[in-house]
Amino acid sequence: MTEFNMEIDAEGVAIITWDLPGKSMNVLTLAGADELGAHVDAALADEAVRGIVITSGKDTFAAGMDLNVIAGFKEEGVEGVFDGVMALHHLLRKIELAGADLKTMKGGKPVAAALPGTALGIGLELPLSCHRIFAADNPRAKIGLPEIQVGIFPGSGGTTRLVRKLGVMNASAFLLQGKLSDPKGAAKAGLIDEVAEDPLAAAREWVLAAGPADIVKPWDAKGYKVPGGAPYHPAGFQTFVGANAMIMAQTWGAYPAPKAMLSAIYEGLMVPFDTALKIEARWFTSVLMNPSSANMIRSLFLNKEALEKGANRPEAPDQKVSKLGVLGAGMMGAGIALVAANAGIEVVLIDQKQEAADRGRANTETWLDEGIKRKKATPEKKEQVLARITATTDYAALSDADLIIEAVFEDPAIKAEVTKAVEAVIPEDCIFASNTSTLPISELAKASSRPGQFIGIHFFSPVEKMALVEIIKGKQTGDRAVAKALDFVRQIRKTPIVVNDARFFYANRCIIPYLNEGGRMVSEGVSPVLVEHAARILGMPVGPLQLIDETSIDLGVKIAKATKAAMGDAYPADAAGVDALMFWLHDEGRLGRKTKAGFYSYDEKGKRTSLWDGLETQYPLKDDQPSLIEVQHRLIFSQVLEAVRALEEGVLEDIREGDVGAILGWGFMPWSGGPFAWLDMIGTPYAAERCDQLAETFGPRFACPDLLRDMAAKGQSFYKRFGPEAAAA
Repeated sequence: MTEFNMEIDAEGVAIITWDLPGKSMNVLTLAGADELGAHVDAALADEAVRGIVITSGKDTFAAGMDLNVIAGFKEEGVEGVFDGVMALHHLLRKIELAGADLKTMKGGKPVAAALPGTALGIGLELPLSCHRIFAADNPRAKIGLPEIQVGIFPGSGGTTRLVRKLGVMNASAFLLQGKLSDPKGAAKAGLIDEVAEDPLAAAREWVLAAGPADIVKPWDAKGYKVPGGAPYHPAGFQTFVGANAMIMAQTWGAYPAPKAMLSAIYEGLMVPFDTALKIEARWFTSVLMNPSSANMIRSLFLNKEALEKGANRPEAPDQKVSKLGVLGAGMMGAGIALVAANAGIEVVLIDQKQEAADRGRANTETWLDEGIKRKKATPEKKEQVLARITATTDYAALSDADLIIEAVFEDPAIKAEVTKAVEAVIPEDCIFASNTSTLPISELAKASSRPGQFIGIHFFSPVEKMALVEIIKGKQTGDRAVAKALDFVRQIRKTPIVVNDARFFYANRCIIPYLNEGGRMVSEGVSPVLVEHAARILGMPVGPLQLIDETSIDLGVKIAKATKAAMGDAYPADAAGVDALMFWLHDEGRLGRKTKAGFYSYDEKGKRTSLWDGLETQYPLKDDQPSLIEVQHRLIFSQVLEAVRALEEGVLEDIREGDVGAILGWGFMPWSGGPFAWLDMIGTPYAAERCDQLAETFGPRFACPDLLRDMAAKGQSFYKRFGPEAAAA
């Protein structure tokens, strides 16, 4: 299987074309790297070759490294990773020097990269080793180094080259945040050199005209100085002070990759370029051998991609949605209408009053106007999207809809009334979904005359920003309804998880104990600051008290009352403390961010200022505060034990959905890879032992589930027992 081909044209330009067979996008394999190296050697040795252009046979350039290569490196241990990475460094350095003498930098040949489209990861690191980069004027193409988003950093020279090309400050957004740009934005930022209508032709023309000075990288030229200053320069030193503070502010120290990358940059800029590459390789090896990177890659790349491609889709014909009906034009309904219309789906947005329906449609208009201001949308697109939304009070407009999503008030009686009214006008084969976040789907389906076509499609707020959609199967939900929901979620470019019906489903089942545990600790006299900071240091996006404020305290009170009414005597006695706290705040009129008063204080504009000092007046702090680890373990185990119970009870059928859903749904410690990945990381024997300790001290909510106890006794991990490989076996 040939991955790279080389042809030498009549003018002596060697065109090396990357075209991985059987793949829609190129990824670099070890075999491919060997082929590329051999072609480069041949071109450099051939006196008839005047220069080289590296391009792609596809409409994109490359999506990155083949993850099997990384896995293969890791199987060989630390030395295997380091040696493998250094082999890639040697290849790209060979391209960069292009036959030049390292001392005189003379005798080299020009090498250009021609990018027809998207270039990510190694797909940009390879061009960065070329002398000039040309990209097609394709606004849909994405160019950048997104590795940090999956727990690693550019380790094939991208980190070292980009900071030398742009300077630390200008490179930081692309390295530390994984920012992606379209070709024109990339050229403006200095990631690439030129945008051309025909990048291959432009690259050939440049190669034929290039002079000696054009084929020496700045860092290989005499007198090179780092843009913005090196670490030992006063200006450069200040940059690193700011960068270190920025990383800590954004990550709270929870993620290993940003700290390692900054170290590689800092140390690398104080030594010659080739030594800097070795430093980058060492730090990359350190990160890659950290279990966090493997877990993040698995959950945020492999598992997420598998779910989006329909890993758990039942067999059914294509269920692509043509016309969507959305019942209820409030915040959730309006958001659903927005994302559907933006994805090209015709939408009927219905509310009891025309003014309410119009307000829901206006939400899309406002969102598009903001997009136009940020140059993410055009007036033409705004007109097209708005034309797809019909705002009305007339159920008859749903007569040809093929999917209905009900997003009315969380009241079973109201939902039942709406269900019956809508089923009277929709086609017989139309799927009906409820966007409820807490009410059991099987109970709601009792109002339907077609329970096999009734399903839950639970969006998270705000709909336009949150990537996860939770699909809930009721007891009678049929396969076609599941396939319809999955195909719809794919259409709107979000990530689905499919769970079975149970109180609070999966996401809310796990997040509510996290919120309760935070509030419970405050009621016990634990410092609210300690609670919030412990959560952030764990890598949670917000602390439990802030999250309660964001979701509203009155909602928490409502859920507590409804749960108590439903569970009766089974309602946990240890919830009394947190219930009293929530009810007290509710009675004080402190309902959270929406009232500018909750666990936090807010200014007149609604900006959070500090934790409310009234908390400590009502709940004085204990003299003996718990350790950071104790607080963190209470917050973590309150979530992961519910995830285990959901798996044990069959609410979850796939642990991949449990991990991906936790990270995307409520931000569960992304560095860990999710609750099941975290349990595998610490080991099930220790997890069971810690459960026993917490249960003895704090009560039965921390009792070790039977499944976890059994796995601990057998020394099993979740992914070995329940992962896709185990399921296939």
